Amino acid sequence: MYGALDIGGTKIAGALIDRTGRLVARAQHATPAQGSAEDLMAAVFHVLDGLAAYPAWDGLTRLGVASAGPVDTVTGTVSPVNIPAWRAFPLVENVRAHPRVPAGIHPVLVGDAVAMAAAEHWAGAARGVENALCMVVSTGVGGGLILGGRLHAGTTGNAGHIGHITVDQNGPLCPCGARGCVERFAAGPAIAAHALESGWTPPPGTAPTAAAAATAARAGDPGARAAFDRAGKALAAAIAATAALVELDLVVIGGGVAQSGETLFGPLRRHLADHAVLDFTRDLTVAPAALALDAGLIGAAAAAGAAGPPPGALPAETALEGAHPRPAVAHPAETSMGT
Repeated sequence: MYGALDIGGTKIAGALIDRTGRLVARAQHATPAQGSAEDLMAAVFHVLDGLAAYPAWDGLTRLGVASAGPVDTVTGTVSPVNIPAWRAFPLVENVRAHPRVPAGIHPVLVGDAVAMAAAEHWAGAARGVENALCMVVSTGVGGGLILGGRLHAGTTGNAGHIGHITVDQNGPLCPCGARGCVERFAAGPAIAAHALESGWTPPPGTAPTAAAAATAARAGDPGARAAFDRAGKALAAAIAATAALVELDLVVIGGGVAQSGETLFGPLRRHLADHAVLDFTRDLTVAPAALALDAGLIGAAAAAGAAGPPPGALPAETALEGAHPRPAVAHPAETSMGT
């Protein structure tokens, strides 16, 4: 049995995943993103407590942890841009200290977007693709790269961190310290904020979120539409730059904001046609993620399996760069998924 955590700026999700990739148990807690380091770790422990309450926990053999980044997979620390209390926070050490984590289990850390890339290449929209960029567009914006048919995580696990590519040199200051990062235009909070600035007013009793702005955009609200157009343009510029650097066959986009569908994908594809103009970047396919909101969990399990699957694990179709095979993950049609 594989355990998985997926820690983002909005929620902390956990799951128990069997050798075929099926989620057999799950737990979730809101992320106290502006809380203290202790508050955040308490939320992680709450999710682990929930998973440990299931009988399947007793068969735990691997535990993977996907986190918003930057991460450092060498030291086991994280510094998520949208979680200010965690700077070089020893996440792996703290997860290992949970009283129900069995002795001998060493949590394996992976960036959340890299985990998503591993999952989508393994069993989702990028399955069988040689060169792909897989992106998470949610509270933040991240990415992971498949190059030459293999996951390319980089030395510290941050390769493909597309949310912090500058697309406007005079743009707004990002919490990372740079200006004009993609995340300041295309992340959920940025979309909602720009929609409000552009005249959108959410219905009474409705929180001003990207999801609410997407509903308004579909109904024709000009401020909400402007916000999604701005987000699509920023994403398109970063995707075109990445394609020029590494030659991509496919771009896969998941995460909460991607659930808005053509409200985001429509302007993104339109702007991409203007930015990706070289022969080897033109007509790049952009597709929604196939594993919906469970990709991070499945990818975390993949990372854990890559550290050395237990006897009897099924062979994987892809492997982490320089690592052992992962446990097999079922094709999406065979996998029980939730949102």
